[in-house]
Amino acid sequence: MIFEKILSLSKKEHKVTDNMRKHIKLLCNACSLFGTAIEKNDRSLMRDLIDIERESDSIRREIISKIHDGAFLPYLRPDLCRFVEIVDHVFDVLEDTAHYCLDGKIPEQIKSECIRIAYLNSKICEMLLITFEAMLKGDDLREKTLAIRIYEKKIDDIKFSLIKDIHKIPISNFWEGKILSDFISGITTISDIIEDASDYLQIINVSMK
Repeated sequence: MIFEKILSLSKKEHKVTDNMRKHIKLLCNACSLFGTAIEKNDRSLMRDLIDIERESDSIRREIISKIHDGAFLPYLRPDLCRFVEIVDHVFDVLEDTAHYCLDGKIPEQIKSECIRIAYLNSKICEMLLITFEAMLKGDDLREKTLAIRIYEKKIDDIKFSLIKDIHKIPISNFWEGKILSDFISGITTISDIIEDASDYLQIINVSMK
């Protein structure tokens, strides 16, 4: 049985999937905005990410409420809820990382690599949306989840290089070093979380067969 057949049973399922799509699209916008904010060193855009996180929370609550209100078969609900929570966690990480940027400054020695990671985060998020749409059609997700893993591997490779680079950057005090370390951890964790989200899409897709 493919996903579309289950969706045809109730408007509740359509509402949930529409909001899930909206949630992921908002995440794509947030990742793109974050990259622009880093590139332009725009503190105003960084603050906008905090507002986006609040919007994400609102969408997440509505999705979870609809699911608990009877949308979808009971055996699917835990995985659907878990997927939504994982996507929402990316917004939390983005917000925290935006705060690190507001509290400190990205050293010029690593700025280009940070911009590159932000770009890859945007691409991996777009691929998550493509994977979600494919799941709704009941398509095979293997190639799409593989693409997500490839993006994640590229970011991991940059991360290891960045860690070596920041060891060479003069740090004036403990807090400056911690903010920089937390920032690097934040921008490189996003792809890990999105990969986890794609795994849940694969689980849900298999459950529909």
